[in-house]
Amino acid sequence: MSATPASASTPLDRRNARVGAIALLAALAMLALGFAAVPLYRLFCQVTGFGGTTQRATEAQASLAALLGQQAGAPRISVRFDGSVARDVPWTFAPERTTQTVRIGQRDMAFYVARNNASVPVTGTATFNVEPEQAGRYFQKVQCFCFTEQTLHPGQEVRMPVLFYIDPAALDDPNMKGVEQITLSYTFHKSLTAPQ
Repeated sequence: MSATPASASTPLDRRNARVGAIALLAALAMLALGFAAVPLYRLFCQVTGFGGTTQRATEAQASLAALLGQQAGAPRISVRFDGSVARDVPWTFAPERTTQTVRIGQRDMAFYVARNNASVPVTGTATFNVEPEQAGRYFQKVQCFCFTEQTLHPGQEVRMPVLFYIDPAALDDPNMKGVEQITLSYTFHKSLTAPQ
């Protein structure tokens, strides 16, 4: 039996080590992208309004929108409100009024009512979206119960406000032509961070 010279196996060993390192780095990169996908997608939706994701506005932005809406002689639009709960949330949750007619650019407020029907405190967090999807980028929320978790004690009932406006930029978007009603939907889920 002849022995293989050490120098002959070294380039092959280096190539195998390089391929192994590249495969390991690729696997780690895919794992990192898997963890980053949800926050990146959420950020993308918040910036673009994709998938009916609403926007978050400051008081200053709301004041400017009201001024622009007045200058443009902004029309009115109907806003429909919808509320539901996930199966594991023992709450009753619905809007006080199903529809409101608002002037584009003008701040308006809607209220939802939530009641905990369980015998223990329950903490929930609300997810939301807007239909039609192209309206999501123009639906601006200044204050909303959906920005924080909500804890309701047994039998507790609360009114939850949403302060919002429709951005006057919607008037210049050809995709918004013919949109006569926007639907804002909320669904409460049990909080993953609060003890239940």
